[in-house]
Amino acid sequence: MRVYELAKQMGVSSTELMNRLQKLGVEVKNHFAAIEPSVVKELQAARSAGSSPQIEVKKNKPAGDKKPAATKQAAAAKPAKAQPASKPVAASDKAVKPAGGAAKAPAKPAPGPAERTPAKPAPKAGPKTGPKPVSRPQARQPEAKPAPVVAKPAPTQKPQPRAEVKVEAPAKEAQAAAPQAEKAKILEIPQAATVKEFAALVGKEPTAIIKTLLKLGELVTINQSLSADVIEILADDLGYEPKIISPEELEEEEEFEEDLENLVPRPPVVTVMGHVDHGKTSLLDAIRKTDVMSGEAGGITQHIGAYQVVLDGRKITFIDTPGHEAFTAMRARGAQVTDIAVLVVAADDGVMPQTVEAINHAKAANVPIVVAVNKIDKENADPTRVRQELTEYALIPEEWGGDTIFVDVSAKQKLNIQDLLEMVLLVADIKELKANPNTRARGTCIEAKLERGRGPVATVLIYRGTLRVGDAVVAGAVYGKVRAMSDDKGKTVLKATPAQPVEVVGLSALPQAGEELKVVGDEKEARHIAEERALKRRLIAQEERSRVTLEDLFARIQEGEIKDLNLVIKADTQGSVEAIKDALYKLNTEEVQIKIIHTGVGGISETDIMLAAASNAIVIGFNVRPDVNAQAMAAKETVDIRVYRIIYKVVEDITQALSGLLAPEIKEVDTGRVEVRATFKVPKLGVIAGCYVQQGEVDRNQRIRLVREGQIIYDGSIVSLRRFKDDVKVVKEGFECGIGLANFQDIKEGDILESYKLVERQRRLGE
Repeated sequence: MRVYELAKQMGVSSTELMNRLQKLGVEVKNHFAAIEPSVVKELQAARSAGSSPQIEVKKNKPAGDKKPAATKQAAAAKPAKAQPASKPVAASDKAVKPAGGAAKAPAKPAPGPAERTPAKPAPKAGPKTGPKPVSRPQARQPEAKPAPVVAKPAPTQKPQPRAEVKVEAPAKEAQAAAPQAEKAKILEIPQAATVKEFAALVGKEPTAIIKTLLKLGELVTINQSLSADVIEILADDLGYEPKIISPEELEEEEEFEEDLENLVPRPPVVTVMGHVDHGKTSLLDAIRKTDVMSGEAGGITQHIGAYQVVLDGRKITFIDTPGHEAFTAMRARGAQVTDIAVLVVAADDGVMPQTVEAINHAKAANVPIVVAVNKIDKENADPTRVRQELTEYALIPEEWGGDTIFVDVSAKQKLNIQDLLEMVLLVADIKELKANPNTRARGTCIEAKLERGRGPVATVLIYRGTLRVGDAVVAGAVYGKVRAMSDDKGKTVLKATPAQPVEVVGLSALPQAGEELKVVGDEKEARHIAEERALKRRLIAQEERSRVTLEDLFARIQEGEIKDLNLVIKADTQGSVEAIKDALYKLNTEEVQIKIIHTGVGGISETDIMLAAASNAIVIGFNVRPDVNAQAMAAKETVDIRVYRIIYKVVEDITQALSGLLAPEIKEVDTGRVEVRATFKVPKLGVIAGCYVQQGEVDRNQRIRLVREGQIIYDGSIVSLRRFKDDVKVVKEGFECGIGLANFQDIKEGDILESYKLVERQRRLGE
């Protein structure tokens, strides 16, 4: 064991332990020197006994055989503190007598100093005690801990009050001062601090720290980071108790409850969602134009991803990225930006699949919904039918006794736009949206782009505090200093208040949408935090994926991590969806509730993956396949996709996962993607597909499936694979080929052929 390790165990400084070792006759050169196990045991035994007899014996060898006897008497007197009052008095009498005549009984006074030696302040009392040379070297003993135990019999020395004053009073002061000194010497040091930073914290010159490290065998420079062990040794050597602060603690801001006096109302943040061609963009344009027409100075010269409108002196912030894709992308990164969702439904079209998706996204984020029934100016418009259809999704109009606000509007004719804005403000009043502008700013990056001459430009929506030009900021693994800001009108601004969108220039790179931007002390701190986050992300990327999968579901249930199993279900027909839902709901247990957050008919899309990533859900596909974008997104977000062709297999897998009995997984690994560009009839072979390999490769010995409009039409094997009339085994990406399928002739132009192989994956220990 090394010196600094033993010192840490014993709760003393390394220097103090080195002094003890020297008194024991053990020579050590520095804090890194190794100590013999026998010496370690001796020191630990002395420490557990509450005294250091070994040191005293070695130090005072000339005192003869009577010295150990005296120490034994002192040790025997310790357990009986108040038992023999006469013995300590007699000892004190004998100890005081030599003060008058030092020539009498020179061996007897030894127990007196032995009792007094553990007290630390003995050097101060040295001049008063006079000619007792033995007490001085023993007063340097670092063992201050036994002092209260040995010195307690001193109050019994009432016949000699002078002896009490001289010995005990300084001891009490020292004992009281010692813990205060220890408390005052706690030193907070950032993790991986440089030599220069450490020197500044301890009030030393960097050269002195470098010299100390050089003696310890460490060759460092002034800007070199120090390891935690070296920091502890240095701090210990200087008499400090080090407390190393991690980057998370360093960047963590005090989260305190805002005083009600500091909270002021802020504008609501609104996102517009709905089905394709139901008028989302038209409604946003109508709101923007209405605001300009209402007399607001200037016009919108650029789109920055968000803008503000004013109604009766009150502002409303709109996220100018219509659709729930952007909404979910930000929520998947933990950003809860939206306060209110405006659901646009066309009066002539009614509820459509993406309308249902938007409702599910808003509900999953616990965001209140205001329904805007658009296109009421059309002849076949039926707002009542829209209301009726939405009641199936728990959106019941207020006029029908529900709590959802419906507004009939026409974006094209600009009808009832003001009414819609008033209803949005009404919902905002109910939510009592407030923020504290008098603190360091925090905001959310809505989008980011590179601009020629300006570099990385991020659109930031502030939700707390005030952002000012010159502030040092950090957003994810990106840092910088705010060089300039502009609002949604393109005007330069010097500060941004809560719920105000601004473009920020001065970041080191492009932050991701949904990243939190916050102000820190200075640019150096921002850079340190960003670098630590980047390192942490790299480490996380190397580790196993953390999202829930069927393989690790049971383990997470046992650990108490999961209470709800979130599922996204996509199937080829609505009947299949309902059958799967009914079967899965019967599997609910006390430990885990199955929660189906979204269902739909059709292929698995990128939107489904984004919703699953945001909600930590598993995607179940029945007779449908994910498209290319969905597969790429699933790989990026590590979302578990399960595709089935038999309903009971879905139920079986979920049941086994819940009970921890999931069998080894047989996984489909896609090897190639082929597009059918033409079809030919060949005698004896039937229909041959003229194909182009878009991705990967096609192997004649692997299985292949035919996908048409997201649905699996055929799953089988290849009987013919040719290039220029030659039979081949493999066709690589970027080449054309002819493919014939076994026992299947219904091949059409535009079909997608996916080749794959089945790989059995054994579950690893702990999964």
